[in-house]
Amino acid sequence: MKRPISYLALALTMLPLALSVAADSRAMHERFITIDTHLDTPSSLRRPGWNIMDRHNVKDDFTQVDQPRMVEGGLDGGFWVIYTPQGPRTPAGHAAARDSALQIAVNIHKMLAAHPAHFALATTADDAATIAATGKRIVYLSIENAYPIGHDLTLVKTFYDLGVRMLSPVHFANNDLADSATDTTGKQWNGLSPLGRDLIAECNRLGLILDASHASDDVFDQMIALSQTPIILSHSGAKAICDHPRNIDDARMKQLAAAGGVIQMNSLSAYLIPTPPNPERYKAMQGLMDKYGGRRNLSPEQTKEMSVERRAIEEKYPVPMATFDDFMKHVLHTLKVVGPDHVGFGADWDGGGGVTGMEDVASYHKITASLLAAGYTETDCAKMWSGNTLRLLRAAEAHAAKVKAQADAAAVLAPQD
Repeated sequence: MKRPISYLALALTMLPLALSVAADSRAMHERFITIDTHLDTPSSLRRPGWNIMDRHNVKDDFTQVDQPRMVEGGLDGGFWVIYTPQGPRTPAGHAAARDSALQIAVNIHKMLAAHPAHFALATTADDAATIAATGKRIVYLSIENAYPIGHDLTLVKTFYDLGVRMLSPVHFANNDLADSATDTTGKQWNGLSPLGRDLIAECNRLGLILDASHASDDVFDQMIALSQTPIILSHSGAKAICDHPRNIDDARMKQLAAAGGVIQMNSLSAYLIPTPPNPERYKAMQGLMDKYGGRRNLSPEQTKEMSVERRAIEEKYPVPMATFDDFMKHVLHTLKVVGPDHVGFGADWDGGGGVTGMEDVASYHKITASLLAAGYTETDCAKMWSGNTLRLLRAAEAHAAKVKAQADAAAVLAPQD
């Protein structure tokens, strides 16, 4: 006669093996250079009393990235975003956006200057390994929404000199450069504007990675066709899993991979699972923003007060919240479509990202464990965590060097007055 199974005893027997596997995956994770391509954390640097070196709690102040949590989650660094919301497309609007973007860049450099033992600026692909070897966090700069460029493409060089190595032309609304995937008024340019096409060429000339996240499908297609180097989707998802305009369909994923590009997986809940409209919640949240004037200028005490009121709204008007498993569905589907040479991570931390089970960067290492459980190798994971992104940056650098060499040679051969 068979003895009854003791599930508790079985669980206790399996526990050492589970802990061993978890420890092995975490040790492997620490061997990688880990880069997230979309950190909206510069928005936190403007907060009164907020310090990147303190461990914060997303439930108290909404933030998801700081130095202690980066260490805890095994995140070496990434592309720190200079984000400017779309505003008036006027000379005054463009000037204000330019000044705001420059100030954000200055704030990032102030952080670097204040904490040289913990953070370092990266401007080349090779810098990542050099910085990671010291235990410091890697700080590349990127621009989300080229609205601050206005009509003055010389500003691209200005931002390049400040350290920017990635740029996206557009955000939630159409601008003078390109159509957005989410502008409710529809298309304006049927893709890139003439100025936007010139922007592609200028970024190629200087050696910036071009980012098509937030851009319309037409813009994506034209960037693939026009760019002399592979492009990136710095924080996007799979449309086959969640049919949202911010996500990309399988056919375009394959186009991206065929051109050598990379899609970095986003963790913003509304892009991962269907999220029905909730007008009451939206109205209440808007009232909260109106009351506090946003989070930028709030003291720590005011931020905590706001967080309490926000949680009350979330409880009264709940919406579906994606889980870590939902996030991994996007990751694993995308891997099946294009493979590990063309996938990475840009979770949109501090910009709306985060799911149940992965609320901030402290738990980022869970992705590696899930990839290993799904059968992907250490080599595959190393590519996804940084190898693919750094390959794109090296390609951009190589093209810029080639263009410069050609220009220098032409200048030598040009007739002298």
